[in-house]
Amino acid sequence: MFQHSNSRLTPRGRQRLVERVRAGESVSAVAREAGVSRQTAHKWIARAEAGEPLSDRRSRPSRLARLTPPDVEARVVGARRARLLAPLALAAETGVPARTCARIVARNGLPRLADVDRVTGEPRRRGPVTPRRYERERPGELVHVDVKKVARVPDGGGWRARGADALRHADSGAGTACLHVAVDDRSRVAYAELLGDERKETCVAFMGRARDFYRGLGVEVERVMTDNGPGYRSRLFNEWLAASGIEHRYTRPYSPWQNGKVERMNRTLAQEWQYARAYASEGERAAALSPFIDRYNWARPHGACGGLPPMSRIVGVNNVMAHNT
Repeated sequence: MFQHSNSRLTPRGRQRLVERVRAGESVSAVAREAGVSRQTAHKWIARAEAGEPLSDRRSRPSRLARLTPPDVEARVVGARRARLLAPLALAAETGVPARTCARIVARNGLPRLADVDRVTGEPRRRGPVTPRRYERERPGELVHVDVKKVARVPDGGGWRARGADALRHADSGAGTACLHVAVDDRSRVAYAELLGDERKETCVAFMGRARDFYRGLGVEVERVMTDNGPGYRSRLFNEWLAASGIEHRYTRPYSPWQNGKVERMNRTLAQEWQYARAYASEGERAAALSPFIDRYNWARPHGACGGLPPMSRIVGVNNVMAHNT
């Protein structure tokens, strides 16, 4: 039996109201004592005379003319569970409008992405966070740079390809690689490379290629923000930045949220590239990085860009469409 949380009378009270009116009391007097209007009292009396139950009716219509087909809803739910995509990315993946994707996710009781572990896909408990958002005025004004160690995929595939039991007692010995990432603060245009280490020479070489990448888009890098890793603290890295006319800014120790845009890009890479599917080898996964970055910059809708790809903030929507077509 359904009862609205704001109902003044319970079904038993409504039955008592009907019985008093049938006994000869006036509708106005009974309604006033029950704390409801005459119209409400007449409604319950009419329903009782029609033989209807005295419980509340749900406001949802029994038939929806534009209900999303079950197969479409199943496709959206499957993509969300498999890829952990936000509504905008779900819309691009499934062809269903982003608002409809958000309602399907909520209707099926799926947890928020912020509350989901990106590796296991299981909900996780997090404490309250108060975000402080900012955005630079022009592309190139600040570029966030970071490096993250990622486990290499052994030959024949990791546990996602071969099963956890097959690798439970085995040591693949594949080692780790270093994912170097740069993200422009204003446009969110990203550049990434999977390299063998994070030594100062490697960081300088990556930064040079990232600068040339942005320069090829007509963007001059003015500032770079990094953490306090040895490669970024090195004299070689800072001398190269100074010679290139680039200002270097550091985050406070143990404060990764200050470099939050590149940290969020690391999470996107983990969800949509690193763990997107079961790769058969490290070479196969490395080869998939560049196409993903290209799709991320030119085609993937981004919430911070109003649902447009990051490149739209640099060269314009017309050029983005021309590139993709």
